[in-house]
Amino acid sequence: MYPGQYSQQQGYGYAPPPGNPPPQQGYPYANPYAPPAQGYYAPPQGQPYYAPPHGYAPPPGPPPPQQYYPPAIPQQMNFTPDQVPPPPEGWAVRESSKRTPPADFRLSNCQGRKRALFIGINYFGQKGELRGCINDVRNIKTFIIERFGFRDEDTITLTDDQEDHTRIPTRSNIIAAMQWLVHDARPNDSYFFHYSGHGGQTDDDGGDEDDGYDETIYPVDFEQAGVIVDDTMHEIMVSSLPPGCRLTAIMDCCHSGSALDLPYIYSTTGNIKEPNVLADVGTGVLTAGMAYMNGDMGGLMRGLGGLGKKLLAHKNRDKDLQTKASPADCIMLSGCKDTQTSADAHEQGFGMTGAMTFSFITALTANPQQSYLQLLNSIRDILRSKYEQKPQLSASHPVDLNLLFTM
Repeated sequence: MYPGQYSQQQGYGYAPPPGNPPPQQGYPYANPYAPPAQGYYAPPQGQPYYAPPHGYAPPPGPPPPQQYYPPAIPQQMNFTPDQVPPPPEGWAVRESSKRTPPADFRLSNCQGRKRALFIGINYFGQKGELRGCINDVRNIKTFIIERFGFRDEDTITLTDDQEDHTRIPTRSNIIAAMQWLVHDARPNDSYFFHYSGHGGQTDDDGGDEDDGYDETIYPVDFEQAGVIVDDTMHEIMVSSLPPGCRLTAIMDCCHSGSALDLPYIYSTTGNIKEPNVLADVGTGVLTAGMAYMNGDMGGLMRGLGGLGKKLLAHKNRDKDLQTKASPADCIMLSGCKDTQTSADAHEQGFGMTGAMTFSFITALTANPQQSYLQLLNSIRDILRSKYEQKPQLSASHPVDLNLLFTM
């Protein structure tokens, strides 16, 4: 996930793993299981060792046992989904001169069927072991069931402390669970996806990324089965949805700003962010120039090659955005920008937790009736004093962020 910057809350930072990840595997489309009855199990005995995505040793001493710290939710602030005014059909659109929104996009009133998928991976026994991810899943699950009317029997939880092999967050189980989440999707349904674990980047072969990298998440068996790239997650959980079907996603991991490849990324003022081609050109030229001055001819060629790759990505961006936009109603809140890490920290009342999950629950507990723009700014305000990460909000179509957040 995260480990983000080091702070007084136990945190760790790292760069993406060297080299390319294992080749991506195909995935089955059949759902091998129905929604489970949830339970807590001790870490399985004799769990195989998986090398971590990053080469640092775990903190000294054994990690503390995972504990459940339910967030404090004032009862007087609870409300049921039917008490939340549904968004009006047709959000006001903030036009972008560089992008054409999907003509047939529709909003979900979130009054249809609800499903949720929670994934928390602590990577037990690995050098990159995390300590807050499973706790994140328990806290966010309790929160959305009590606050937004999701039912336990309509959820699936994958964590690496379970004995049932179908509930371990392997690559194949994660893919199958994503397919379960969005199967038979209908207008006005509301689906929720939460991931807490390691995130990274790999070279973008499709030319749809501004920075030349695809964002990835790390299953517990990534050394054997490979990572899961943003293109795959977009194909399963976004492209398959019909108009008017909602997907709300929270990605509490490093390098997660565009982890679902939703093309409309918003600033804290409610405006769509546009890529800065000139800034990328300047960076590439500077890198190449410094390498030349230092006699590093290899660095010179890498700098110029990276510059050409970025220019080509910008040239193809408008075309790619049309394929990533969706008539469905998809919203994602990420723990940080694509270039940042996210923190694994300790917060009073939560225990070990991801900073993004903690701030999301804290913000909506303090004020349940927030607009999307207010929520984004509230989350950033909570994190600003202790963390460098900057959560992002992205969507599958242009939106008016002054509307009430619901799901």
